[in-house]
This record gives sequence, C-alpha cells and structure tokens, in this order.
Amino acid sequence: MRDLKRPNASRPAYIELESLGFEVFTPLTEVIETRAGRRSRVTVPYIRDLLFVHTSRERLDPLVAKTPTLQYRYAKGLPYRQPITVPEREMQMFVTAVATLKTPMYVTPGELTDKMVGAKVRIISEGPFDGYESRLVSIKGSRKKRIMVSLQGFLSALVEVSPTDYVELL
Repeated sequence: MRDLKRPNASRPAYIELESLGFEVFTPLTEVIETRAGRRSRVTVPYIRDLLFVHTSRERLDPLVAKTPTLQYRYAKGLPYRQPITVPEREMQMFVTAVATLKTPMYVTPGELTDKMVGAKVRIISEGPFDGYESRLVSIKGSRKKRIMVSLQGFLSALVEVSPTDYVELL
C-alpha cells in the first residue's frame, strides 16, 4: 500500500492501521536528525510511502475509501488496477530477516549490479532460514557472507549468514 501523508505527520498510516487492529509491516531504519539544534536518532520508514498490510481486501476497502492519503499499489500491465499482493512465505521470510538484524541493510533492485549478486545457495541450519534459497551478495570491502531476501522487485534486505550456518551451492 501507499501512505501519502507528509513525512513529518504525527501519525503515519502504519501506526493508524496498527491501532485499528491490522497486521502492518513497514521496513524501518534509523537516521540521525537535527531538531531545534539537537541531534537525535529517529526510527523512520526506509521508503516513506511503502507499507504492507496482512488482511483481506474486503476488510481494507472501506478504510481506503474513507482515507484519501491511503492507496493501493497497483501492478503494471494486465490485469488493470490489480493491487499488488506478496506471497505469504516470501513476506514471512522478509519480516523474519529484518527482525533478526539490529540494523537491516535494505537495497532497491536498481542498486544491485550483476557483479554484486553471486551464486544461488540454500541455507541449512537450525535457525529461521533453514531451507531458504537465495543468492549470495558481495559488498566491496566486506568479508561477511550475505544473502538477499527479496520482495518481488520492491525491496531486498541483505542478511548476514552466521558462520555456523551451512551454505550449500545450487
């Protein structure tokens, strides 16, 4: 979904929807802002207008019709005006990946180059990523192994693979 409120709104849509009982996820990041001459660390959405709501369209339609700053994100092409839906497993893996990290590293599809994306792998471990298949990502100057957890071309989170995990090449 899209939240068209101003960046300095006191109650962004993801907070309002949570207060109404919806299960909402928005990728958050920490930034340092200066307000009234004081620097402070603030948690803000990584992409200001992006949020994911886990509910049926029938339950959400009345709220979207009533709120002018809340819109669906539509897929390009056919079928016309079809809201984008993310598969349950894909979204669950993304939320788990972001929740396991203190400071998640997000990248958009345009930021990744062919040189950065490596071999396809499967993680074999006791943790939350057991059986997950993804691609290795290398970042210049980093020696850590990272895998990419993606959401249908919207956004990817780079997750550090622990040394105790077994990484199987596919």
